[in-house]
Amino acid sequence: MANPLADCVSSLRSSNHLLGNSISILDSGVNDFPRLAKVLQTTKHFELLPSSALSAAQSQLLSSLVPEFNGLLSRVETHLDRLERREQALIARCELLEGRLSMSGEDGETIRRDGGLGRKSLAGEGDGSREALKFKQLKVKKERLKYTVERLALQAQQKERQLRLSVAAQ
Repeated sequence: MANPLADCVSSLRSSNHLLGNSISILDSGVNDFPRLAKVLQTTKHFELLPSSALSAAQSQLLSSLVPEFNGLLSRVETHLDRLERREQALIARCELLEGRLSMSGEDGETIRRDGGLGRKSLAGEGDGSREALKFKQLKVKKERLKYTVERLALQAQQKERQLRLSVAAQ
């Protein structure tokens, strides 16, 4: 009777050994399961959309961008208008200064020279030199007033231009 039990014991031992090997294989597989799950996970790189969804997204994007573009364009136009008005004002000022320089070319140099000498001769004795000095001072004052009148006229023209542009913009 020992013989049939010995065969059962040896069969049980081999089954136990086989079960132990299976458990160790399963343990190594289960220990590596998080890495396997990540490796076997699929990633979508491209997603196909129906053309209706794509056209709806395009129209929504267009409807949100058009007002922004229009706002930016109006800002650029107003800035360009401002720069154009500034350029015109600078050109007008340049012309005014050129006119002043051409008008006071030689006269301005003599007035400056004489004005410096006139101050020294103020302490002088003669009434003729005082009258000449007073005459030169009046001439200089007249030129300053003429320049002021021209400047004010140009400012008035500039304000008229601005008014016309603001009326035209409305």
